[in-house]
Amino acid sequence: MPGQGDIVVGLDVGTTKICAVVGELSNDMINIIGIGTHPSIGLRKGVVVNIESTVESIKKAVEEAELMAGCEISSVYAGIAGGHITGFNSRGIIAIKGPEITTSDVERVIDAARAVAIPMDREVIHVLPQEYIVDDQAGIQNPVGMAGVRLEAKIHIVTGAVTSAHNIVKCANRAGLDVCDIVLESLASGEAVLTAEEKELGTALVDLGGGTSDLAVFSENNIKHTFVLALGGNNITNDIAIGLRAPLVEAEKIKKKYGTCLSTAIASDETIEVPGMGGREPRKLPRQILGEILEPRMEEIFTLIKREIYRAGMEHTISSGIVLTGGSALLDGCTDIAEAVFSLPTRLGKPQGIGGLVDVVNNPMYATGVGLVMYGARNRAERKFRIRDANIFNRIMTRMKRWFKDVI
Repeated sequence: MPGQGDIVVGLDVGTTKICAVVGELSNDMINIIGIGTHPSIGLRKGVVVNIESTVESIKKAVEEAELMAGCEISSVYAGIAGGHITGFNSRGIIAIKGPEITTSDVERVIDAARAVAIPMDREVIHVLPQEYIVDDQAGIQNPVGMAGVRLEAKIHIVTGAVTSAHNIVKCANRAGLDVCDIVLESLASGEAVLTAEEKELGTALVDLGGGTSDLAVFSENNIKHTFVLALGGNNITNDIAIGLRAPLVEAEKIKKKYGTCLSTAIASDETIEVPGMGGREPRKLPRQILGEILEPRMEEIFTLIKREIYRAGMEHTISSGIVLTGGSALLDGCTDIAEAVFSLPTRLGKPQGIGGLVDVVNNPMYATGVGLVMYGARNRAERKFRIRDANIFNRIMTRMKRWFKDVI
């Protein structure tokens, strides 16, 4: 059994499913050794609405992952999404005192850049450096060791509602897990599905989840813009349920089995069977109706995301095109609709650069889970121990008392 230090676990707390992915680190390679999924009941649009149901779902997903990986999971990197997430750019300037720029100077300039007024009900989730400017020389990724008089930093700050972040940590704690860090889900997906060339040239990653659609714009190896749209696969299922007058559970099955976003690609004689509501007889309907329901909804989601890209002035930074990921991206014809709306080449993003259970996770719906593992593996050195609940604090106190006893 691998040592606990070699294992990183990503917990994707989604609206439709909770997914735990276990990665083992060996020789700079991440091998996926376990995966567990369970339907998510206690979330709506990426936000926890029922703590007990969410805790049960997390426990079941983690148990399944533990069985497959053959190890015990005690800490996770949790994903966060939802309409409350906002991202904005900021910049800070400091004077350099010494002969060259040191690590403490970099920390000082980032602190200066993040010194912006943030409402009391919001907390900073990420501070992502985009570039450094030394004496008007722009485009510097790491200024440590350079000579200069003035250092400037451009950063991207991602904030979220304090309560939503606390509730995710609380659910994980109740399921017996420590949260190493909370990670924006679109940022994690970018770790897993984007190539180095795409991050350099510029690309827009669109994560089509159940409750939300997340946008992350990458360029010059940095994240330039983030946005969360509170529309997703559940809205499509709802449209089908209303349009075909079918129960929601059956509408989800119909979407997965027969759903297509291109009504023109469906033969006119194709039919689908729709179960009746309240014990009524099932009905046969042309499959084209399904295309006519799905196509406008997908167009609407992509149009709203395109509007956000233009509003942020990012339309010229996404030269390499669009990458779609998330469970809803599996809908037939989804990439065609995206190409038509954005007028840019579009591809489906699947996790890459990993070993182990590659065939199992080779699916856009596991992109966030795998990305959380990759993010955790990369940022293990800067692990933050977040004291959120009293039980964590008590645990630290008892551990410290034990240490002192051993020393004395």
